Amino acid sequence: MNLMGAAMITAAQLPFEQTDPLQLAPRLRELQAQGTVHRVRTAVGDAAWLVTGHAQVRRLLDDDRLGRAHPDPRSAPRAGESALFGGPLGNFATEAADHARMRSLLQPHFSPRHLRALRPRIETLTARLLDGLTKLGPPADLHTAVAMPLPILVICELLGVPYQDREKFRAWTADAANIRDRARSERGLGELFGYGKRLVARKRAEPGDDVISRLCATEGVSDDEAAGLSMALLFAGHETTVVQIGLGALLLLAHPEQWQALVDNPVLVPNAVEEILRAPGKGGGGIPRYARTDLDIDGVTIRAGELVLLDNGAANHDPAVFPDPDRVDVTRSAAAHLTFGHGARYCLGAPLARIELQAVFTELVTRLPTLRLAVGVEELTMRRDTLTGGLAELPVRW
Repeated sequence: MNLMGAAMITAAQLPFEQTDPLQLAPRLRELQAQGTVHRVRTAVGDAAWLVTGHAQVRRLLDDDRLGRAHPDPRSAPRAGESALFGGPLGNFATEAADHARMRSLLQPHFSPRHLRALRPRIETLTARLLDGLTKLGPPADLHTAVAMPLPILVICELLGVPYQDREKFRAWTADAANIRDRARSERGLGELFGYGKRLVARKRAEPGDDVISRLCATEGVSDDEAAGLSMALLFAGHETTVVQIGLGALLLLAHPEQWQALVDNPVLVPNAVEEILRAPGKGGGGIPRYARTDLDIDGVTIRAGELVLLDNGAANHDPAVFPDPDRVDVTRSAAAHLTFGHGARYCLGAPLARIELQAVFTELVTRLPTLRLAVGVEELTMRRDTLTGGLAELPVRW
């Protein structure tokens, strides 16, 4: 038994049952009402602390007393079986410097100004996918026709990854994100890294106007580093946005009055995107961190080496920041959400995700104002075995 021993017997067991894909798990809501720091057991039975308050999660996301590395990785408590987020990552002694280097290498390619220049191209790709959707149906699967291909097309163009390879790298990223089978997750990560190395070799021989080529041309960047960074971007740059488009569409269509508000006033779309990023409920867990030293969180003592889960989903439903948090409201001021994190590790791709979401929902509400779900919410299949979750399909009519 890791860390807290017998004291963890009464701890809440993750993951919490989520009876509605759009609502916070009832057990998580109960815990949140009791306080901001909770003893939990992870899905693999290890002890951890779950932080659910918005102010606390926001502060701790930018607290250098927490990190992703652990001084003894083999004995560290794990959040799950994923090779990406299940356990420690990185070198404990050099973590801060390594992270600063990574950000310095990638930041120029993901500046808001640089990404804004991509908006017309993203809007063109979105319009083209909507053309395909309307030819297919009604009914049609919004997930397959729009939510999945758009982020893949965009990240492929940005990085310089061949779009025709999408079936292969989608399979590898799905395996890498598996939270139940560690061998499968590690195998997927290995395949993805091998693919990255082959791409890097190709870019060194025949550079193009893309991020991978520019990384290869950066002094001091090895083939392994370029491959690792590129594949991290490929994974993070499409998988989470696929999920957000699908859940965002479901959220709006399950609340027809909110969909109609956007149809009547499309200028609300950027604001609605922030609510879409905030509102979908989660089953608990959040962002894993390890205490680098002893620290106090709201009167609770956390010991060095212990696992701390910063639950940004719960934080996004903190009534102290978002009144009536379970209510979906596209006019709400939701920009304080923590979906992209906060501080030094704030998501580099946040501006890109916002542009893609704004493009999709602007096109949908203007071109398909009568869009509606083709099945009941209870009939939809959620992906339960992957890190990012999301929908397996989203049948719609118009």
